Amino acid sequence: MIYWYGIMAFEGDDLKKSNVKGSVILLLGSLIWGLAFVVQTNAADKIKPFAFNSLRSFLGAFAVFVFLVIRNKINREQDIYKKCSRKDFYIGGTLCGVFLCLSCNLQQWGITVYPSGVPSEARAGFITALYVVLVPILAIFIKKKTSIIVWLAVVIAFCGIYLLCVNDGISGLYLGDVLMFLCALACAVHILIVDKYCDIIGGTRLAITQFIVCGILSGILSLVFEPDMTMENVKNVLPQILYMGIMSSGVAYTLQIVGQKYAEPAVASISMSFESVFATLGGWLIVGNGLSFRETVGCILVFFAIISAQLPEFINTKPKKEKKV
Repeated sequence: MIYWYGIMAFEGDDLKKSNVKGSVILLLGSLIWGLAFVVQTNAADKIKPFAFNSLRSFLGAFAVFVFLVIRNKINREQDIYKKCSRKDFYIGGTLCGVFLCLSCNLQQWGITVYPSGVPSEARAGFITALYVVLVPILAIFIKKKTSIIVWLAVVIAFCGIYLLCVNDGISGLYLGDVLMFLCALACAVHILIVDKYCDIIGGTRLAITQFIVCGILSGILSLVFEPDMTMENVKNVLPQILYMGIMSSGVAYTLQIVGQKYAEPAVASISMSFESVFATLGGWLIVGNGLSFRETVGCILVFFAIISAQLPEFINTKPKKEKKV
C-alpha cells in the first residue's frame, strides 16, 4: 500500500516501546489489506473490475472523510493546509487518483483472469508487493541514489517471481502475473507522487481526493467498457464492496496513520510488508488455495527481497518530529 509518514520523536526505551505499539497497529492494518485479496478474488466472478473499483473508491472517500471530521472535532486544531494552493491540490490529487485508478484496476483485472485453481491471492499479494523494490529503482529518475542492497534485493525478487510464476517455461506465466507486475509499477509511481504532495496537501485530504478521482475515472471506464453492468451485480457483491471501501480504505488507512505516528518509517514499512503474507495465509485458510514447494520458496524469496530493500532506510533512519497528516 501507500505510505503517508507521520513520525513522532522518541528516545531510548520509549522509542522501542513506540515502535512495538506502532508495529502492532500497522500489522492489524496489513491484516485487513491482506485479507482484501481474498475479498477481491471472491468478487472477481460476480462484478466487473471498473464498476467494483468505482464503488469501493467512493465508499473509501466517504469513510476517510468521516475519519477527518471526527479527528478535527476531537483535536480542534487549526487546519495547517488551508494555504495549500489550488494548483498543487488539483495536480497532486489528480495524479494520485490516476495512478491509484491504474493500480487498483490492473490488480482487480489480474485477479479476474487467473485460471481456476491457481492460488491467485498469494500470487497477487507477493507480485504487487514488488512496489517496495521498484520505488527506489524509479527514484533514480528523480536523482535519488539507490544502494547496492536494493539492487541485490531486485535480483532476489525476480528470482522469487520466477519460481512463483514460471513453473513450465513461458507457458507457466499467466496474464494475471503480468498485470500484477504492471500494478506494482503503477503503485511505485503512485508512492513517489504521494511523497511529493503529501506534506503540501495533507495525507487525509490527499487520500479523499485520490479516492474521488479514482472513483470517477473507474466509473467512466465502466460505462464505456462494461455496458452490461446491472444493480443485480452490485447487490451480489455488496459485502465485498463494503469491506473494500470501509475496512480496506477507511479503517486500514486510519490504522496506518495512527501506527505511523509511533513507528519509524523503516519499521512501519516492514510491518506493512506483511500484507503479502496475510494474503497468502488468507487464500490458504479461507479459500483453500495452497502453494507448491516451488511457489512457497518463490514467496519466501520475494518477501526476503521486500524486507532487504528497506534495510538502507532502516539503518539510516533517525527519529523525526511529528508531522500532521
